[in-house]
Amino acid sequence: MMCAIEAGNRGRSVLLLDHAETPGEKIRISGGGRCNFTNMRTAPQNFLSQNPHFCKSALKSYTQHDFVELVKKHRIAFHEKALGQLFCDDSAQQIIDMLLGECQKAGVDLRTGVNVSGVDKTESGFRLATDQGSLTSEALVIATGGKSIPKIGATGFGYEIAQQFDLPIVEPRPALVPLTWADNDKARLKELSGLSVEAVVSHGKTAFEEALLFTHRGLSGPSILQISSYWREGDNVRINLLPGQKVADDLNRMKKDSGKQQASTALSTVLPKRLAHAIIDEMGVNRKMAELATRTIDAIADRVHRWDMKPNGSEGYRTAEVTLGGVDTNSLSSKTMECRTVEGLYFIGEVVDVTGHLGGYNFQWAWSSGVAAGRAV
Repeated sequence: MMCAIEAGNRGRSVLLLDHAETPGEKIRISGGGRCNFTNMRTAPQNFLSQNPHFCKSALKSYTQHDFVELVKKHRIAFHEKALGQLFCDDSAQQIIDMLLGECQKAGVDLRTGVNVSGVDKTESGFRLATDQGSLTSEALVIATGGKSIPKIGATGFGYEIAQQFDLPIVEPRPALVPLTWADNDKARLKELSGLSVEAVVSHGKTAFEEALLFTHRGLSGPSILQISSYWREGDNVRINLLPGQKVADDLNRMKKDSGKQQASTALSTVLPKRLAHAIIDEMGVNRKMAELATRTIDAIADRVHRWDMKPNGSEGYRTAEVTLGGVDTNSLSSKTMECRTVEGLYFIGEVVDVTGHLGGYNFQWAWSSGVAAGRAV
């Protein structure tokens, strides 16, 4: 829609096709129904790509401030949450309606429920085979997203088109997705389901400090979703369940002041009770504090601050918020999103190998890359 609006405002004749019956489904379900439509901290370092420089031009040409001005123009009330995230006060539908309104003003012909079965290059442009007949155009923009959340219609169609024109694909994989337990961890930790703590979750040198949520399948919450984009099968993630605090100091003080207290009770003063009991029971050290050796207290602290957990996998595209990977950016112009080898063919948004962190960054990439193509198409 952003691309169509920009192209339409330039006087181009624009036909926008959507195989869904209603446009903007991913917008509608985002942000708990309130759409985290951008992030005030948007910068290139918030995006993953095999070419980390590719996103810079589009993000600079159409910034988060530009989109906020559009939102303000439509008098949509919004608020800022932690870490620069902007949400509608009312409903994500307001963003959809805003974009549809701008499309109408720009003269965009929007057709929903249209299934495209094939794309051919012609001397004058492109021919599309659809279930509503054949269509032709001078230029073609692929804005089909990735495979994430198939229940709202997500497919790998964009990758198929890229491969048809011999464009390389960076292997797609689920990102911003909950991680699942191995069977032995699931049996031990299922009682923690529903528990949430602030944590630092890291993979290598990358770390995120946000909420972590225990589920009956594994781990979720913003910190886990963030690290999932970096995690690979077979890797560990390291979790600090109590950042900014030294558990060993707390326990040594309680050993001195409350020696008759059980270790699980003592740990419950700094961690949720269920989590404290699970850690102490797992370690088999639920004795009185006065009976714990210094090395045992250090081991408990190590378990709290440096828990190395090996996920069994992720929940996959079913719940992944975005798809990592996509059309190799080396095939595209960073200024226009046009394919370097096929004149008039453009790829924008999630279908491209640019993936943002959690918190509105992927929407901003959609707006920015869409405008970049819309100004050139």
